[in-house]
Amino acid sequence: MPLDNPTYISAVLHDRRIPGSKANIDHIAITPGGIWVIDAKRYKGRPELKIEGGILRPRVEKLLVGRRDCTKLVDGVLKQVDVVRDLVGDVPVTGALCFIEADWPLIGGAFSTHGVHVLWPKRLAKVLIEQTAGDVDVAAMREAVASRFKSA
Repeated sequence: MPLDNPTYISAVLHDRRIPGSKANIDHIAITPGGIWVIDAKRYKGRPELKIEGGILRPRVEKLLVGRRDCTKLVDGVLKQVDVVRDLVGDVPVTGALCFIEADWPLIGGAFSTHGVHVLWPKRLAKVLIEQTAGDVDVAAMREAVASRFKSA
């Protein structure tokens, strides 16, 4: 399911510049339930959440892809979410890391860390399709977001 198919999602903006920065946001999906900031990555290996610490030490969540520590990717999405949230105010903004060619298990696999969803394209499309409840004026929000985040 393509993410820009209007049957599934109300609006998707692709490859948007962050004002005052060289960085960009890969995709911004606007649904009646809120806005999704999506960072797409083409990584090999299996994404997994590693939790360290707990009772005696502080709990630390790490995103691993294969054996690589990719926790900084989560931090990057959270920064993008904050930039979008500053524009849209009370509208819910959710972050997602979408791994394109990763080695996902047949059952399960998707997870969240620090409020960022980590998943694959078909799973992300399914999650976005389910975002129908809400009162976001998609057309007005698309205009506001598109005028603030220009095409890269």
